[in-house]
Amino acid sequence: MHRNKVYIETYGCQMNMADTELVQGILKNNGYELTEKTGGADVVLLNTCSIREKAEERIYGRLGNFKNVKDSNSNLVVGILGCMAERLRKDLIEDKKIVDLVVGPDEYRRLPELIDVALNGGKGIGVQLSKTETYDDLIPYREDGLQAWISVMRGCDKFCTFCVVPFTRGRERSRSLKSIVEEVQQLSERGFREVTLLGQNVNSYSDNENDFADLLAACAEIDPYVRIRFTTSHPQDLSVKLLYTIAKYQNICNYIHLPFQSGSNRILEAMNRTYTIKHYLNLIDKAKKIIPNVSFSTDIIAGFPTETNEDHLMTLDVLKKVRYDGAYMFKYSPREGTKAYKMNDDVSEEIKVNRLQEIIDLQHQISLEKNNAQIDTEEIILIEGFSKKSNDNLAGRTDGNKVVIIPFDDKIKPGSYVKVKINRATSGTLFGDFIDFYDVKSDFAFTV
Repeated sequence: MHRNKVYIETYGCQMNMADTELVQGILKNNGYELTEKTGGADVVLLNTCSIREKAEERIYGRLGNFKNVKDSNSNLVVGILGCMAERLRKDLIEDKKIVDLVVGPDEYRRLPELIDVALNGGKGIGVQLSKTETYDDLIPYREDGLQAWISVMRGCDKFCTFCVVPFTRGRERSRSLKSIVEEVQQLSERGFREVTLLGQNVNSYSDNENDFADLLAACAEIDPYVRIRFTTSHPQDLSVKLLYTIAKYQNICNYIHLPFQSGSNRILEAMNRTYTIKHYLNLIDKAKKIIPNVSFSTDIIAGFPTETNEDHLMTLDVLKKVRYDGAYMFKYSPREGTKAYKMNDDVSEEIKVNRLQEIIDLQHQISLEKNNAQIDTEEIILIEGFSKKSNDNLAGRTDGNKVVIIPFDDKIKPGSYVKVKINRATSGTLFGDFIDFYDVKSDFAFTV
């Protein structure tokens, strides 16, 4: 019996990567075969991102490639999953007639049924958002590895004026703590060494009496050899309880991704971010006092509507005060359907580009200074495998999320914790030498 082969490409955030694993599990349980090559695939699925215009343009370009393939293979089914499916269904299916299938983030259970519709010549459409769907009972399909991403909640209730997520992923819903803990336990038993808990705003997680700090603690207690990370946090909801939980467990990474977006309170209000810079900086100060050697990264938008040069200078000032280890920096991109889309996009493209470059240059300088300060220090890293540039080197990561490159040694295997001495640095990478293997368990203790 012929088993239809499905090829999946994933774009965008870690949430989409986790969703792809969920989709793979659904398809395998329904008799589909997964393939890593487009050639020979019966179904091609693109798991898409709508967060910025550039992401959508890239996917439209890729769809153009598959349209050419369909010209020579009319039986090929091309489908869109994820955020673009809900946003651009009419354009993709009816106007441009590029795809046969559009399935939004809350309709993945129906994917086998909708693929069958498309394989039989129809249009498979499932874009209904849900107030309850969390896929709590489904097991994602993951190849063996070291790192895994687990969605602990779906959707967002914040409605930042620049963001499409509440419209493409719906309102907030949390998975049960029990199901998440069971999933981490299974990953531990399979030899995974790092788990990242995902949510658009993990600090809003709630399951009966349990908040996100409770979930984080429950996951950390499963296995001292499994590092726990999380993303993303919202400054309005980040609690002191969470900070103490991070400090308490050695295997919860001392790393917080905390977007501030703009240094101007006026712009933050226009963005509907619901906090002030004073509140944000107070959080940073508390975290630095409670968590030893805490690292921060952030998100910044340059050129939001009505942003003045004074507003921009305030953003640079926050960078100087906090001194982030890294940042995701973008110029403002209007997204249809958001409140900001109706605002007058009055900052010129040239000014947006220039302001963004100033932000990038300053952050580059700060990252380099912070990394240079680590030269001659010792770090514990989790080895992930060969470095991207050469099999002569191994790459690992500190719990502060910094990449460290060391010379290859056949005694050192992926998944090992090792102690290294840093001898060189760039703005994005640390370089060092192997000192010794590190037994995590010998140092596993509550530190508060």
